[in-house]
Amino acid sequence: MGYGWAAGARTDDAGRFGTEAFYASLGRAFVTMCAVVPALFLIEAIDVALGAGTLDVAGGIIPHTVAGLDGVLFSPFLHGDWEHLYGNAVPLILLGTFVLAGGARRFLWSTALIMLVAGLGVWFVGDPDTVVVGASGVIFGYLGLLLTRGLVERSWWHLAVAAFIGLLYWYQFFNILPTDQRISWQGHGLGLLGGVIAAIVFRRR
Repeated sequence: MGYGWAAGARTDDAGRFGTEAFYASLGRAFVTMCAVVPALFLIEAIDVALGAGTLDVAGGIIPHTVAGLDGVLFSPFLHGDWEHLYGNAVPLILLGTFVLAGGARRFLWSTALIMLVAGLGVWFVGDPDTVVVGASGVIFGYLGLLLTRGLVERSWWHLAVAAFIGLLYWYQFFNILPTDQRISWQGHGLGLLGGVIAAIVFRRR
């Protein structure tokens, strides 16, 4: 019983802004996300070595085709080129850090749900003549998760973080609207929706 109480206390402290446990949790989350991004660069390097786009075609989402359904799992780890990856790296680290700081288990379940909503959504409504790759859907999902978590858990900290990052990347919100550019606006919008759902389903009660 004593151990259970202590563990619960540490969990509460980790979620309370300004505590030592909170900053420790944030630091661990930042280090973890900084380790994830180099793995994405390694995957892109392998793709270039095999022939640019080889892994994208093999693991990307190809809407309305059974062969492209595995992209729901693999596409967030693939990128069209280095510029695409560079554009996703920093917001992924920032948003991922704050989501992960809320708890590793919630982070994993939330990420899985976001990938599922965004990936299956793109597979159903996307253009069948395209191959969709990139972590953008997950990034928008994390943004939607932080905003919604701030509301459902009455956490001004999560709202402040989401607002701050939203100010830094406000121009990215235009990417949830239809465009002629080579951008999966469906994946962005559905990722945002997945984040909202994840914040509600996996909220702290």
